[in-house]
Amino acid sequence: MNHNTALCNNFDVARKYELKRRAERQEQTRLRIVEAAIELHRTKGPARTTLSDIARVAGVERHTLYRHFPDERAIGLACSALHVGRNPPPDAAQLLSIEDLNERRRAGLTELYTWFEANQDMLGAVLRDAEVDPLAGEMFALRAGEAMGKIGVVLAEGLEPGGRGRAVLELALDFYTWRRLARSGLSVEDAAGTMAGLMHCP
Repeated sequence: MNHNTALCNNFDVARKYELKRRAERQEQTRLRIVEAAIELHRTKGPARTTLSDIARVAGVERHTLYRHFPDERAIGLACSALHVGRNPPPDAAQLLSIEDLNERRRAGLTELYTWFEANQDMLGAVLRDAEVDPLAGEMFALRAGEAMGKIGVVLAEGLEPGGRGRAVLELALDFYTWRRLARSGLSVEDAAGTMAGLMHCP
């Protein structure tokens, strides 16, 4: 290997290293922006969070934020995906192994209410804003609505369509029902047991 070839090889190695470092820095910046959005959505709500707020909390200039996320929907998709990825809703499929339907409903609501409790600040802010902000509603439906719908289907087995049990189930699956029960002093287990019990009362 001659001197010029060695210099070229060294240059290529240095260039690849610098490109890798640049990509890592960009990914770190992107993550910082997304985490800033998550915190603001949790504390202020998505409808009250501006892109300027996110840039300020992330410690970046607005043009840097726009380079990663051109609009509010783009950052909404990213932050909702990361948050739900870290805090996934219960998996309805796991409940199918519980053959006793009353026990399944109690167990399913316990899992759901545990998730509500762990994510109550974010869920409260997003659901509040979803009433006036279509983007907040879209993000909730995309990231959590489908999973909650599957839980509802699994827990509805054995309940007569249009009957009292189904009506109680719809109420039981609502975040605001859990929050009211929790604020009245019921634990997750007691709240789940109460609502599950009402579904098969005569």
